[in-house]
Amino acid sequence: MSSVTGKDHLGQINEINVIEERPLSIYLNSQEIVTAMTIGDHPKYLALGFLKNQKLIKEDEKITGIDFDDETRTVVVRTENESNYEQKIKKKIRTSGCAVGTVFGDMMESVEEIILPESKIKISWLYDLAKVINQINSLYLEVGAIHGTVLCLENKPLIYMEDVGRHNAVDKVAGWLFSTKTNPEDKILYTTGRLTSEMVVKCANMGIPALVSRSGFTAWGVELAKLTNMTLIGRLRGKRFVCLSGENRLIYDVDISSKD
Repeated sequence: MSSVTGKDHLGQINEINVIEERPLSIYLNSQEIVTAMTIGDHPKYLALGFLKNQKLIKEDEKITGIDFDDETRTVVVRTENESNYEQKIKKKIRTSGCAVGTVFGDMMESVEEIILPESKIKISWLYDLAKVINQINSLYLEVGAIHGTVLCLENKPLIYMEDVGRHNAVDKVAGWLFSTKTNPEDKILYTTGRLTSEMVVKCANMGIPALVSRSGFTAWGVELAKLTNMTLIGRLRGKRFVCLSGENRLIYDVDISSKD
């Protein structure tokens, strides 16, 4: 973070903290893939999650190393075999991410082959998560202008990642998930951002059956969620939410009239 000085609505001088954006160049072996604007934390998780979610690294591909150079702001992910990046780059799609994301055609097409597990979700877990996540000590609470993504097990947050773009925050969670070999089949992914097509595809590619947000939906995001039978829940605030896909997983274990 850095401090800047300005005037408020009363004309008084105020000093506030603001988020610093820093470029991070991601390489796959010797090929530069993308330069992302990020807050700078967890560069290895971000790089690995991005490459895996974009299907630039195959499921069975052996990763031989991940190197980060702080001086040049570069991450190099090394694999045993060379990738077919040149073919994939021809099918780039610009996304609606607030920091402008890019996905590759293979990533969007892959959802047709995904079958997500039928893990059940209790409504009480959603209420608990909404309350706990809103109270987590975070950059968002301190300075705003940032998105958060939380990987959850039942009503417990496992890991919380933030960034200027929601896609970066999700990729960091993905990198942690892949690095730790955590089983995604009984997890819930919570995001502060919109439930767009990109968010749904990333969640599906991670193997997570439920995506939840306090924000709203896009039509394509809902369509892709239904295609994979993902549980897609938006507008989660207090005791209210809307489920537009995968409602078969929900267990209504709470009488909302008696929920604190």
